[in-house]
Amino acid sequence: MTVLVTGAAGFIGFHTARRLCREGLEVIGIDNLNHYYSVELKRARLRELASLQGFRFQKMDIVDKPALMKVFNDNGFTEVVHLAAQAGVRYSLDNPDAYAQSNLVGFLNVLEACRQYRPEHLIYASSSSVYGSNRKMPFNVEDAVDQPVSLYAASKRANELLAHAYCHLYGLKATGLRFFTVYGPWGRPDMALFKFTDAMLKGLPIEVFNQGQMARDFTYIDDIVESIVRLRKRPPVPDEPGNGIQRIFNIGRGMPVALLDFVECLEAALGMKARRNLLPLQAGDVVKTWADTTALEQWIDFTPQVSLETGVGEFVKWYRNFYQV
Repeated sequence: MTVLVTGAAGFIGFHTARRLCREGLEVIGIDNLNHYYSVELKRARLRELASLQGFRFQKMDIVDKPALMKVFNDNGFTEVVHLAAQAGVRYSLDNPDAYAQSNLVGFLNVLEACRQYRPEHLIYASSSSVYGSNRKMPFNVEDAVDQPVSLYAASKRANELLAHAYCHLYGLKATGLRFFTVYGPWGRPDMALFKFTDAMLKGLPIEVFNQGQMARDFTYIDDIVESIVRLRKRPPVPDEPGNGIQRIFNIGRGMPVALLDFVECLEAALGMKARRNLLPLQAGDVVKTWADTTALEQWIDFTPQVSLETGVGEFVKWYRNFYQV
């Protein structure tokens, strides 16, 4: 079996590709290595992957449709795990074109490649941001998600709608994953855990938005990958043979944590106190996220379970080792 992992140099893509290789699968990873954050961190992830049997990497952009079609044609993928995207809520305010290209045009290209080359299962990343300003808690996959509060969220909801149409029209089987605040070793430098750790170790204040009156359903990376691995073995089942279908799942811890409690957890792991710069709520941010993971548990008999204390501790160990601080 050969699996395509797009965004393989990214945070979730790296961990997913590594796990699939360790399970004995052939993995083709693609990534454009853009400069949204440190390319050196992305290259370090790829060096880790290059040491694994069964992994091959090709630098390319999913926006380049002919190149993407060639990769599909040359490899005959059994499954596609699509994790490439322009990430970040706040960056979408400054560079909307990047989201239109990667998250809309790029995803459409992936769907077109799947339509033509027929992998057995397409798994793709959506986001908890699609819930927007929903006030009903916890967020359930059956909730209405038609009021996004950022371009990033809108692009992810558009992905879900495009996938639904392609499944209906062309018989694809797809699973969309609404990730909730993923963190852990090899994480993204634009995420709170990475930014806070970096600032604290440099003796700088941390920026705490909405005066700290926020909460997130933090989900450890190993729980995310375990969910992906289990889901790839259980594609959605259509009502009739030959029909396509899409299923969407929340992947979250199911346990929102107040931002200031999160900071205290990091302080304990680092053994130091943070100087806090309290700021207003930023445009595009939501105040609270909370995943209802009932559907996920019923489908794959698994619920994310790594505690925040354990996960933050593992990140701090990785950070100190990687940056030698």
